Amino acid sequence: MAKPKVRIGIVGSGYAASFHAAAYRRVIETEAVITGVYSPTAANRTAFAARHHIPTVYTSLEELLHSPEVDVVDICTPNSSHAEIALAAARAGKHIIVEKVLTGYFGRGEESVGATSKAVMLEQVASSVRLLKETVTSAGVRLCYAENWVYAPSIRKADALLAASDSTILRLVGEESHSGSHSAFAKEWRTAGGGSLVNKGSHPLGAVLYLKQQEGLRKSGRPIRPRRVLAQVANLTHLPAFAAEAVKYIKTGWVDVEDWGIILLEFADGSVAQVTGADTVLGGIRNVLSIYASRCAIECNLNPNTSMLTYAPDAEVFKNEYIREKVETTAGWQFVNPDESWGQGYYDEMEDFCLAVAQGQEPLSGLTLAGDVAIVLYAAYLSAERGDWVNLEPYLND
Repeated sequence: MAKPKVRIGIVGSGYAASFHAAAYRRVIETEAVITGVYSPTAANRTAFAARHHIPTVYTSLEELLHSPEVDVVDICTPNSSHAEIALAAARAGKHIIVEKVLTGYFGRGEESVGATSKAVMLEQVASSVRLLKETVTSAGVRLCYAENWVYAPSIRKADALLAASDSTILRLVGEESHSGSHSAFAKEWRTAGGGSLVNKGSHPLGAVLYLKQQEGLRKSGRPIRPRRVLAQVANLTHLPAFAAEAVKYIKTGWVDVEDWGIILLEFADGSVAQVTGADTVLGGIRNVLSIYASRCAIECNLNPNTSMLTYAPDAEVFKNEYIREKVETTAGWQFVNPDESWGQGYYDEMEDFCLAVAQGQEPLSGLTLAGDVAIVLYAAYLSAERGDWVNLEPYLND
């Protein structure tokens, strides 16, 4: 029997688009075909199409959205355009794959977006989430939220172990950190929609929300969702002592967004989670999640992990061979990731998304998770501004 064909149009030609394109080649259960690409810069979209053997280069977003050769629009653009393109795709009757974050606040002409009241931001984000849910639902399309942590093998196995043990999750502690983004988009509220919490913390946040959703579905048929949030943010690279250092290994240049943030969540069942996002940590990317449950304890070390260790006396020994994400040097002992895309969940993520489209089913990481992540993040910013808990129930009332 022939596999169902899923035709994908990619919007964007940068880092995310590249690893999405590579992941589609590992999809097994469906015939995933990238039929076209659009990116605002002509040279970039042409080069991307040639590199990934994509037959059609669209000269406008509208052309891609209305192409009969596209079933799914894969949005790999800066954060500020995610919601707008997702809405346009749904209205064109296309299924949607969208990178984090689903939606955010990116300014309304104000000079300093980061200085805007976080209450205003939260209301705008909640309104955007509602509109997206209404539009996607009425269009009858699927929205697949590209939160790779949900699909990471260690997180998937953790969920299976929690189910097998019939455990109650009591506490979760997650972190994504590294020494800072190279992208200028990540350093300004106008294009990123926030700092380390949005760009790093959204990943462990997505995982903890997903695991509690799954627990609730197993126990009562309803997901367990967050009830309130307490948070703090900081600009650690603005410390005078750090600014005075002549040599810096941690990236600087954050305009109006935080380079560190922490979220404390309380769920509707009284359980708790702690999520950290930081651009101030040396030693490569740190993607970790600890699960403390009633009948087990689980440590998920997405990165670094100990599946492979190497030693080199000098950074030139391995030349340009990839070691792992964001590590500052390849010298010394290294935690090498033999297949980082698999370990981070990218292959299984695209497999699930293509199956969701082909079989008309909800993906593991879908619209509810995407909306909850966005709302929790902006409630966290409001909490940090006020210095107090923020009740989530008015915003998660669907």
